[in-house]
Amino acid sequence: MELSKQQKLFLVISCFFVANAILAEFIGVKIFSVEESLGFSKLNVNLFGVKGLSYNMSAGVLNWPFVFIMTDIINEYYGRRGVRFLSYLTAILVVFAFITVGFAMSLTSSDFWVFREIGGQRVNMNHAFEAIFGQGMWIIAGSVTAFLIGQVADVSIFHRIKMVTGEKKLWLRATGSTVISQLVDSFVVIYIAFYLNPDYNWSWKMVAAIGLVGYTYKFLIALLMTPILYISHKVIDNYLGSDLSKKMLENAAR
Repeated sequence: MELSKQQKLFLVISCFFVANAILAEFIGVKIFSVEESLGFSKLNVNLFGVKGLSYNMSAGVLNWPFVFIMTDIINEYYGRRGVRFLSYLTAILVVFAFITVGFAMSLTSSDFWVFREIGGQRVNMNHAFEAIFGQGMWIIAGSVTAFLIGQVADVSIFHRIKMVTGEKKLWLRATGSTVISQLVDSFVVIYIAFYLNPDYNWSWKMVAAIGLVGYTYKFLIALLMTPILYISHKVIDNYLGSDLSKKMLENAAR
Protein backbone atom coordinates (compact mmCIF):
# COMPACT_ATOMS: atom_id res chain seq x y z
CA MET A 1 0.00 0.00 0.00
CA GLU A 2 1.40 3.37 -1.04
CA LEU A 3 1.44 5.91 1.78
CA SER A 4 0.42 9.50 1.16
CA LYS A 5 2.81 12.36 1.89
CA GLN A 6 0.85 13.22 5.03
CA GLN A 7 1.14 9.65 6.30
CA LYS A 8 4.85 9.38 5.50
CA LEU A 9 5.55 12.68 7.25
CA PHE A 10 3.60 11.66 10.35
CA LEU A 11 5.35 8.28 10.44
CA VAL A 12 8.83 9.82 10.23
CA ILE A 13 8.10 12.50 12.84
CA SER A 14 6.48 9.93 15.14
CA CYS A 15 9.50 7.61 14.97
CA PHE A 16 11.91 10.40 15.88
CA PHE A 17 9.51 11.68 18.55
CA VAL A 18 9.26 8.31 20.30
CA ALA A 19 12.97 7.50 19.86
CA ASN A 20 14.07 10.82 21.39
CA ALA A 21 11.64 10.47 24.31
CA ILE A 22 12.79 6.94 25.18
CA LEU A 23 16.47 7.86 24.75
CA ALA A 24 15.98 10.89 27.00
CA GLU A 25 14.48 8.67 29.70
CA PHE A 26 17.34 6.18 29.68
CA ILE A 27 20.31 8.53 29.32
CA GLY A 28 18.68 10.84 31.85
CA VAL A 29 20.16 8.81 34.69
CA LYS A 30 23.48 10.59 34.04
CA ILE A 31 23.81 14.02 35.65
CA PHE A 32 26.33 16.33 34.01
CA SER A 33 27.70 19.79 34.66
CA VAL A 34 26.68 22.14 31.86
CA GLU A 35 29.26 24.77 32.78
CA GLU A 36 32.19 22.41 33.06
CA SER A 37 31.18 20.56 29.87
CA LEU A 38 31.43 23.93 28.10
CA GLY A 39 34.75 24.76 29.78
CA PHE A 40 33.42 27.23 32.37
CA SER A 41 33.50 27.31 36.15
CA LYS A 42 30.38 26.32 38.08
CA LEU A 43 28.03 29.20 38.88
CA ASN A 44 27.65 28.35 42.59
CA VAL A 45 24.36 30.25 43.05
CA ASN A 46 22.43 30.57 46.33
CA LEU A 47 18.63 30.54 45.92
CA PHE A 48 15.85 30.28 48.54
CA GLY A 49 18.45 29.35 51.13
CA VAL A 50 19.81 26.47 49.03
CA LYS A 51 23.55 26.94 48.53
CA GLY A 52 25.96 25.85 45.81
CA LEU A 53 23.45 25.58 42.96
CA SER A 54 24.75 25.20 39.43
CA TYR A 55 23.59 23.74 36.13
CA ASN A 56 23.75 20.06 37.01
CA MET A 57 21.38 18.64 34.41
CA SER A 58 20.08 15.25 33.41
CA ALA A 59 21.63 14.08 30.13
CA GLY A 60 18.06 13.74 28.89
CA VAL A 61 18.09 17.47 28.15
CA LEU A 62 20.07 16.59 25.02
CA ASN A 63 17.00 14.92 23.50
CA TRP A 64 13.99 16.68 25.02
CA PRO A 65 14.37 19.89 22.96
CA PHE A 66 13.88 17.83 19.79
CA VAL A 67 10.77 16.24 21.29
CA PHE A 68 9.27 19.68 21.88
CA ILE A 69 10.19 20.89 18.39
CA MET A 70 8.45 17.86 16.91
CA THR A 71 5.49 18.52 19.20
CA ASP A 72 5.15 21.97 17.68
CA ILE A 73 5.47 20.59 14.14
CA ILE A 74 2.79 17.98 14.78
CA ASN A 75 0.66 20.70 16.36
CA GLU A 76 1.09 22.82 13.27
CA TYR A 77 0.26 20.16 10.66
CA TYR A 78 -1.84 17.55 12.48
CA GLY A 79 -3.52 19.52 15.25
CA ARG A 80 -4.44 18.66 18.84
CA ARG A 81 -5.53 15.11 18.10
CA GLY A 82 -2.21 14.26 16.47
CA VAL A 83 -0.18 15.52 19.45
CA ARG A 84 -2.39 13.85 22.04
CA PHE A 85 -2.38 10.52 20.23
CA LEU A 86 1.40 10.53 19.91
CA SER A 87 1.92 11.72 23.49
CA TYR A 88 -0.23 8.95 24.97
CA LEU A 89 1.41 6.36 22.72
CA THR A 90 4.88 7.56 23.74
CA ALA A 91 4.02 7.42 27.44
CA ILE A 92 2.78 3.84 27.01
CA LEU A 93 5.97 2.87 25.14
CA VAL A 94 8.18 4.48 27.79
CA VAL A 95 6.40 2.50 30.52
CA PHE A 96 6.73 -0.65 28.39
CA ALA A 97 10.46 0.03 28.00
CA PHE A 98 10.92 0.33 31.76
CA ILE A 99 8.91 -2.87 32.36
CA THR A 100 11.14 -4.68 29.85
CA VAL A 101 14.27 -3.38 31.59
CA GLY A 102 12.86 -4.42 34.96
CA PHE A 103 12.34 -7.93 33.61
CA ALA A 104 15.88 -7.96 32.18
CA MET A 105 17.25 -6.94 35.60
CA SER A 106 15.52 -9.92 37.22
CA LEU A 107 17.25 -12.44 34.93
CA THR A 108 20.07 -14.51 36.41
CA SER A 109 23.37 -13.31 34.99
CA SER A 110 25.89 -15.65 33.38
CA ASP A 111 28.94 -16.21 35.61
CA PHE A 112 31.48 -15.17 32.99
CA TRP A 113 29.68 -11.87 32.37
CA VAL A 114 29.32 -10.61 35.94
CA PHE A 115 32.91 -9.55 36.60
CA ARG A 116 34.91 -7.81 33.86
CA GLU A 117 38.03 -5.69 33.66
CA ILE A 118 37.18 -2.17 32.48
CA GLY A 119 39.76 0.60 32.54
CA GLY A 120 42.05 -1.52 34.69
CA GLN A 121 39.38 -2.08 37.36
CA ARG A 122 37.23 -5.09 38.13
CA VAL A 123 33.61 -4.13 37.57
CA ASN A 124 30.48 -5.97 38.71
CA MET A 125 28.47 -5.72 35.50
CA ASN A 126 25.27 -6.76 37.23
CA HIS A 127 25.50 -3.87 39.67
CA ALA A 128 26.47 -1.50 36.86
CA PHE A 129 23.50 -2.61 34.76
CA GLU A 130 21.09 -2.07 37.66
CA ALA A 131 22.64 1.29 38.54
CA ILE A 132 22.29 2.61 34.98
CA PHE A 133 18.91 1.18 34.01
CA GLY A 134 17.27 0.68 37.39
CA GLN A 135 15.64 4.06 37.87
CA GLY A 136 13.31 4.20 40.85
CA MET A 137 9.54 4.02 40.45
CA TRP A 138 9.11 7.56 41.81
CA ILE A 139 11.45 8.97 39.18
CA ILE A 140 9.74 7.01 36.40
CA ALA A 141 6.28 8.10 37.60
CA GLY A 142 7.41 11.71 37.89
CA SER A 143 8.99 11.74 34.44
CA VAL A 144 6.02 10.14 32.63
CA THR A 145 3.47 12.29 34.48
CA ALA A 146 5.44 15.49 33.80
CA PHE A 147 5.76 14.54 30.13
CA LEU A 148 1.99 14.04 29.70
CA ILE A 149 1.05 17.20 31.61
CA GLY A 150 3.65 19.19 29.68
CA GLN A 151 2.36 17.89 26.34
CA VAL A 152 -1.27 18.69 27.17
CA ALA A 153 -0.24 22.19 28.27
CA ASP A 154 1.88 22.67 25.15
CA VAL A 155 -0.88 21.75 22.69
CA SER A 156 -3.49 23.88 24.49
CA ILE A 157 -1.29 26.99 24.70
CA PHE A 158 -0.09 26.54 21.10
CA HIS A 159 -3.62 26.61 19.71
CA ARG A 160 -4.78 29.42 21.96
CA ILE A 161 -1.97 31.61 20.65
CA LYS A 162 -2.70 30.49 17.08
CA MET A 163 -6.35 31.53 17.45
CA VAL A 164 -5.11 35.06 18.10
CA THR A 165 -2.20 35.28 15.65
CA GLY A 166 -3.47 33.05 12.84
CA GLU A 167 -0.70 31.67 10.61
CA LYS A 168 1.64 34.53 11.53
CA LYS A 169 4.25 34.52 14.30
CA LEU A 170 5.17 30.84 14.33
CA TRP A 171 7.95 31.67 16.81
CA LEU A 172 5.44 33.04 19.32
CA ARG A 173 3.07 30.08 19.43
CA ALA A 174 5.85 27.48 19.18
CA THR A 175 8.38 28.98 21.58
CA GLY A 176 5.68 30.44 23.83
CA SER A 177 3.92 27.10 24.28
CA THR A 178 7.24 25.33 24.85
CA VAL A 179 8.60 27.67 27.53
CA ILE A 180 5.32 27.56 29.47
CA SER A 181 4.90 23.78 29.20
CA GLN A 182 8.56 23.34 30.18
CA LEU A 183 7.91 25.41 33.31
CA VAL A 184 5.14 22.99 34.28
CA ASP A 185 7.24 19.95 33.34
CA SER A 186 10.27 21.12 35.34
CA PHE A 187 8.44 21.37 38.63
CA VAL A 188 6.08 18.39 38.24
CA VAL A 189 8.90 15.90 37.74
CA ILE A 190 10.89 17.21 40.73
CA TYR A 191 7.78 17.39 42.92
CA ILE A 192 6.85 13.75 42.28
CA ALA A 193 10.34 12.24 42.05
CA PHE A 194 11.94 14.04 45.00
CA TYR A 195 9.33 15.85 47.13
CA LEU A 196 6.78 13.02 47.39
CA ASN A 197 9.47 10.34 47.34
CA PRO A 198 10.14 9.30 50.98
CA ASP A 199 13.70 8.30 50.04
CA TYR A 200 14.53 11.96 49.29
CA ASN A 201 11.82 14.05 50.97
CA TRP A 202 13.10 17.34 49.58
CA SER A 203 11.77 20.59 51.04
CA TRP A 204 9.67 23.05 49.03
CA LYS A 205 12.66 25.40 48.96
CA MET A 206 14.83 22.67 47.44
CA VAL A 207 12.18 21.86 44.82
CA ALA A 208 11.70 25.54 43.96
CA ALA A 209 15.44 26.31 43.79
CA ILE A 210 16.50 23.32 41.69
CA GLY A 211 13.39 23.54 39.50
CA LEU A 212 13.99 27.21 38.76
CA VAL A 213 17.68 26.72 37.93
CA GLY A 214 16.81 23.84 35.62
CA TYR A 215 14.05 25.84 33.98
CA THR A 216 16.33 28.76 33.11
CA TYR A 217 18.47 26.31 31.14
CA LYS A 218 15.42 24.88 29.33
CA PHE A 219 14.12 28.40 28.62
CA LEU A 220 17.39 29.40 26.97
CA ILE A 221 17.53 26.20 24.89
CA ALA A 222 13.94 26.74 23.73
CA LEU A 223 14.90 30.18 22.43
CA LEU A 224 18.03 28.87 20.72
CA MET A 225 16.06 26.10 19.02
CA THR A 226 13.63 28.53 17.35
CA PRO A 227 15.64 28.82 14.09
CA ILE A 228 15.60 25.01 13.79
CA LEU A 229 11.80 25.12 13.97
CA TYR A 230 11.67 27.57 11.04
CA ILE A 231 14.10 25.46 9.03
CA SER A 232 12.01 22.34 9.71
CA HIS A 233 8.85 24.19 8.72
CA LYS A 234 10.45 25.25 5.43
CA VAL A 235 11.68 21.73 4.62
CA ILE A 236 8.24 20.24 5.33
CA ASP A 237 6.46 22.86 3.22
CA ASN A 238 8.79 22.09 0.31
CA TYR A 239 8.16 18.37 0.70
CA LEU A 240 4.38 18.67 0.93
CA GLY A 241 3.95 21.39 -1.68
CA SER A 242 2.14 24.67 -1.09
CA ASP A 243 -1.39 23.38 -1.71
CA LEU A 244 -1.17 20.31 0.54
CA SER A 245 0.72 22.24 3.20
CA LYS A 246 -1.93 24.96 3.30
CA LYS A 247 -4.73 22.40 3.49
CA MET A 248 -3.06 20.55 6.39
CA LEU A 249 -2.45 23.80 8.28
CA GLU A 250 -6.09 24.77 7.91
CA ASN A 251 -7.35 21.36 9.03
CA ALA A 252 -4.97 21.33 12.03
CA ALA A 253 -6.28 24.70 13.22
CA ARG A 254 -9.86 23.44 13.51
